[in-house]
Amino acid sequence: MDTPLLDTDPGTLSFDPDLVRKYDGLGPRYTSYPTADRFTGAFGPDELQQALRERRAGGPDQPLSLYVHLPFCNTICFYCACNKVITKDRSRSAKYLGYLGREIDALARQVDPSSPVRQLHWGGGTPTFLSPDELSLLARMLRDHFAFDRGAECSIEIDPRKVDAQTVALLAELGFNRMSVGVQDFDPDVQKAVNRIQGEAETLAVLDAARTHGFRSLNVDLIYGLPRQTVAGFGVTLDKVIGAAPDRIALYSYAHVPHLFKPQRRIAVDELPAPEAKLGILALAIDRLTAAGYVHIGMDHFARPDDELALAQRKGQLHRNFQGYSTHADCDLLAFGISAIGKIGATYSQNLRTLDEYYERLDAGRLPAFRGWRLSADDLLRRDVIQALMCHFAVDFDAIGEAHGIAFDRYFARELEALAPLADDGLVDVSSRRIAVTPRGRLLVRNVAMLFDRFLREAREQARYSRVI
Repeated sequence: MDTPLLDTDPGTLSFDPDLVRKYDGLGPRYTSYPTADRFTGAFGPDELQQALRERRAGGPDQPLSLYVHLPFCNTICFYCACNKVITKDRSRSAKYLGYLGREIDALARQVDPSSPVRQLHWGGGTPTFLSPDELSLLARMLRDHFAFDRGAECSIEIDPRKVDAQTVALLAELGFNRMSVGVQDFDPDVQKAVNRIQGEAETLAVLDAARTHGFRSLNVDLIYGLPRQTVAGFGVTLDKVIGAAPDRIALYSYAHVPHLFKPQRRIAVDELPAPEAKLGILALAIDRLTAAGYVHIGMDHFARPDDELALAQRKGQLHRNFQGYSTHADCDLLAFGISAIGKIGATYSQNLRTLDEYYERLDAGRLPAFRGWRLSADDLLRRDVIQALMCHFAVDFDAIGEAHGIAFDRYFARELEALAPLADDGLVDVSSRRIAVTPRGRLLVRNVAMLFDRFLREAREQARYSRVI
């Protein structure tokens, strides 16, 4: 659902450290609503197959997005919270590809072969753990089973320590036109503390090779709040990244939750920056990025004004899905590999998390989904509200009401009342027709969205999320 344009540029951002201190806490990233921790085992392979049958009955030519999770890494980054398999045994990826082929074939048989693929993403782990032959094999399996649009957006996550110009050229030949490059921080001291030694020259060489081979969009990932980081040191990293001129920059906050992610236990807590220093790093990053011409898309994402995400946001067409911000709001998502999450119609499904479980399920001739959710009318309504906030910083009461057949102010009376303290603090402007997140509130948009999360309200005490800032 498109959202009317804001009165002000949605990229406008104002950093207020006092508000950040007050509202910083734990909260979901809303790549979906309901969030994945609400999924249940009552939605499994049979329910996913039913959703696929319903999709096919809806008619041909419904667009698709594809996601492939490639979990292997040959070294461990201590900060990482991804579902990964650390190994130097290259034969493990060959076995995994064989099972991916089974899953791809099983799902492809249940969708209309004319459904155009408009978006493809390979994530991990480290997708380029695969050999050149394996990369080619996986790309061929997907293109043999699905009808890709000529202009499909095909992206891949890259660890620049693991690729060279020849690999980048191969990825371009395989149809990739977007790349996300992990940097995190160029400071050698920080890199040692998180076990990720990565030189500036090798990183820039990958970006240069991507441009040479026609990649349309380059993203760089940074993380603030890592051990041994300082404001001055991160400033040097920002200068180098801005000098490389990527199209997009993701500026993630490090969440230290070693009870959830074991590799983080190897990070020395006393080396983490103090809260004031972390805020200082964030403030510096916002100043440098906006001064360099990047616009704030939402949460932790910045983009050049002519980037597709920025253009979609200005047109009220930005979307958010399991891969983050996107311009493809109308696509169902087929997801392959361990822990991958898909969306079919008004349903979500997630695959089993371990290799052994994944292999065992496919050996039994069944899809590897182990949990999911079928959205109710209330879920769909709240999803649209949260999407509008996360993507456009505004909710139009009439648009939501007409789309869902409700009177917004009556249906959400409790939520509007809960917004009053945020309005008093200047995070939102609330009128009789709309909610608009102010420039001061945009870094804290998750706090606004959380008020519309029924599940969070019902079980806030049990929820475990990353910090908002």
